[in-house]
Amino acid sequence: MSVRRDREVVVGGDGQVTLGETIVKANARKVRKIYNGEVIVGFAGGVADALALFDKFEGKLQEYGGSLRRAAVELAKLWRTDRYLRRLEALLIAANKESSLLISGDGEVLEPEEGILTIGSGGPYALAAARALVRNTDLSAEEIVRQSLKIASEICIYTNDNIVIEKLAW
Repeated sequence: MSVRRDREVVVGGDGQVTLGETIVKANARKVRKIYNGEVIVGFAGGVADALALFDKFEGKLQEYGGSLRRAAVELAKLWRTDRYLRRLEALLIAANKESSLLISGDGEVLEPEEGILTIGSGGPYALAAARALVRNTDLSAEEIVRQSLKIASEICIYTNDNIVIEKLAW
């Protein structure tokens, strides 16, 4: 999930990887910084698929001089039309100082309402928690992400509380 508030953007993710109904890894790192630490990306879905998409996305960032929106649109177009890429099962969140975006293989590049984005099986629970916290508290973006993911982990069996957070502030 991602929250944008008070001159910072935070992306966080849990560490659980499941295969069917079995937990196969509890400490996966689904969030990382790329493009010289200027962009944070996170994923939900197939791990290998997401890592392949991270590489393609970083290449697009290089190609378009770090323009997050342009790189996201070009990745979404490629992802939707390329025979190999369109089989990849993942969703991406990408954020920099200017924007937060959800990127999908269906060609979607979406910007969030209220500065909150979520993906994955625990996403709806984290979204509800984050909206309540944004509207009713003065918590930092980082604390909202941490609390929202913790709440999602208490509800969703495909989400755990092994949380990784990356932040950009300006």
